[in-house]
Amino acid sequence: AVAGQPVPSLAPMLQQAMPAVVSVNTKQVVRVRNPFFNDPILRRLFPQVPQDRINESLGSGVIIDAQKGYVLTNHHVIENADDVQVTLGDGRTVKADFIGSDADTDIALIRIKADNLTDIKLADSNALRVGDFVVAIGNPFGFTQTVTSGIVSAVGRSGIRGLGYQNFIQTDASINPGNSGGALVNLQGQLVGINTASFNPQGSMAGNIGLGLAIPSNLARNVVEQLVTKGVVVRGTLGLETQNLTQQMLQGLGVDSLRGALVTRVLPGSAAAAAG
Repeated sequence: AVAGQPVPSLAPMLQQAMPAVVSVNTKQVVRVRNPFFNDPILRRLFPQVPQDRINESLGSGVIIDAQKGYVLTNHHVIENADDVQVTLGDGRTVKADFIGSDADTDIALIRIKADNLTDIKLADSNALRVGDFVVAIGNPFGFTQTVTSGIVSAVGRSGIRGLGYQNFIQTDASINPGNSGGALVNLQGQLVGINTASFNPQGSMAGNIGLGLAIPSNLARNVVEQLVTKGVVVRGTLGLETQNLTQQMLQGLGVDSLRGALVTRVLPGSAAAAAG
């Protein structure tokens, strides 16, 4: 900093962005039975009433439309939830309604009804470059409105075992359990990604090692548009079943190369069937 000039700070930007980041609390009712009563004789002698257990979990979300009350979060945050409550930055807690979700991209959309909401603008994630500064906002381990900062470590990251969608923004901004569904913003306070996971070879609960992953905002925008209009994400499919060529097939097919694939089935009513 130059003498006499104020020290650069993220505070002004965060004052605008943080109210749009919320805590997402879920409850799932699980009916449990004592395994002792698996024996049919014991069940007849000692009729057992199943007991309900409540599983609770915590994640984050981002308000993307204050007027309509749309909150963007991760599919895995609200998956199988019987009740979803959203706690706003000002401490208010409101019930959320399910709009739709997509397991493949780990995107979910819920809706809340409340006054004086603040939303966040979605940026063009395709404009992100390695080295750009980013800030993660969320509720790791229940510590609400936590802010961490870093840079874009990589774009288009793939090959992460156990995760469906493989085109992540990688960042060294700390992302921990509870950050899922929270915001990754640029220095203008615009949403560039939805934080979804942190990678650690020892497991997600082993701690952050500077390998955070976020879903690009452009993908989230496309998924949300389909969830709002259709409730689900519709993807195109050719309708073909194929298998790799083998040496034994070459002579019978009259070909001399293993390159390509053999179409074994065309699904009725598919695009491939229509094309002939």
